[in-house]
Parts: sequence; structure tokens; C-alpha cells
Amino acid sequence: MTSIVWNGIESRTQETCEIHVDEGGVHVRSAIRDGGILCSYTLRATHDWIFTDIAVRVGERVLDVRRTADGWKVAGLSRDDLREAHEVDISASPLSNTLPIRRLRLAVGESADITTAYIRVPGLDVMADPQRYTRLSANEYLYESRDSDFRRTLTVDDEGLVIDYPGLFARAAQ
Repeated sequence: MTSIVWNGIESRTQETCEIHVDEGGVHVRSAIRDGGILCSYTLRATHDWIFTDIAVRVGERVLDVRRTADGWKVAGLSRDDLREAHEVDISASPLSNTLPIRRLRLAVGESADITTAYIRVPGLDVMADPQRYTRLSANEYLYESRDSDFRRTLTVDDEGLVIDYPGLFARAAQ
């Protein structure tokens, strides 16, 4: 099991995340606090970090998002607008970046345009979000939003887990 704590820089949050890998794949359990509990989530992926499902809880509300062979389901409803998406991006968590980093396996200098199912917290609305990842070095990726001018150079560890997301998240010393 891997345990990570990320501090939100702008948001003043703290995320405590546990990642467990077993014969069933990758299992993530996380809680994000902003004094109280802002949200918590459980996420599952295959051994190759291919997203399968997530349940996000904010207060009493729970959002279930699944990607299956038949497409995306959000709160039990089919979402054709997400058909190009391969993973989720949770607005309040840097763990989301690990999913495409691990799935894409980019060589240094390579880029890939992707679409994610972006989950905004605390609203729990989900929308398609076009993004680009470029691998700059062994442990640096340029993240770019393809529908805005937002871009950041992410520093990750050897497992693709964020160490530094400038202005947004930093891993706590352990």
C-alpha cells in the first residue's frame, strides 16, 4: 500500500490518499479536508491504471461515475458526450494526473491530446475536458488545458504520482 498526503496551495486543503494494488487492480481511497471533510472518493482502475469507476462523496451526496465497454455512466445515466474520455479528472485532487501519465506511457518529448470526464468538486457536475500531456523529462510533464490557457509543469515520482503541481498541490514530506 502507498500512502500520500497532498496539500492544496490555493485551496488550503489536505488530501490523504491510500493506493492499494492487488489481483483486482488499483484501488484508491482518499479524503480531502478543508477544516471539515470537503469530499472523499474511492477509485478503481486496472493494473495498467486504466480507469473503471469512482464514487465521490460530498456531504450526503454521492456521485458514481463508471466507464464500461458500453460507454460512460454518470449517476446511472449514459453520457455520450464523454465517449472520447478515458479517465476522470477530479478538480480537488492531483491523483487524477496519474491516470493518463500511467496509461499513456509517453517517451520524453512525446505529447498526447486526451479528453477526461472532469468532476468539479463540490458541485459534482461532470463534463468533457480536453487536455494535453507532454513528457518533458523522466519526472516532468507539461499539463495543458486545450480549451483555456491553463498550463503547468508537473513534477512526479517514478510511479507517476504528483510531487509538485505549481500553485495548486504539493506532496507533504513523509
